[in-house]
Amino acid sequence: MKRIVYTGLAFSVLAGLFALPARAQQEPLGDYARSVRKEKAGEKPVPAAHKFDNDNLPREDALSVVGPQPEAAPQDGQAATDQAAPPDKAADSAAADQQKYNQWKNKIDGQKQQIDLLSRELDVLQREFRLRAAAFYADAGNRLRNSGAWDKTQQQYQQQIAQKQKAVDDAKKQLDDMQEQARKAGVPSSMRE
Repeated sequence: MKRIVYTGLAFSVLAGLFALPARAQQEPLGDYARSVRKEKAGEKPVPAAHKFDNDNLPREDALSVVGPQPEAAPQDGQAATDQAAPPDKAADSAAADQQKYNQWKNKIDGQKQQIDLLSRELDVLQREFRLRAAAFYADAGNRLRNSGAWDKTQQQYQQQIAQKQKAVDDAKKQLDDMQEQARKAGVPSSMRE
């Protein structure tokens, strides 16, 4: 059954290939190009859409993303007032917001750096403890002679590690609180994270 299907498929492909040159000989390519050129000449050119880039964006006026702002209808005989802030005040407000965002970002980055420092200190302390433990347990004679001193040293290291871990956890909690305060203050997520 498969052989019949494949044979039929091969036959149809070959028939299509033989028909293609015969169709191409009916109208030369040059004639076809001239006819397409004549059709385009008869059509009206479509004006290109205006594209904005950094070079032709207006810098003094505020851009309207949605469209023109609707004018408010006068109420009780009062004239309609422009509710939009002048560009200077809007720019000052945007600059103040950006400065506030940058302050939050700097606070959050400082807290992240503190967490990184505490994490590195904790890691160094844990590695140092593991190295000392490995050296202590590798020497059987040292284990017999200094087991009491090692117990004190081990307890001291574990206490220091617990204190460092608590400091790291507290710093992470402060970071979470700081990020939540920044979110409530309206700071964009790109500056909070």
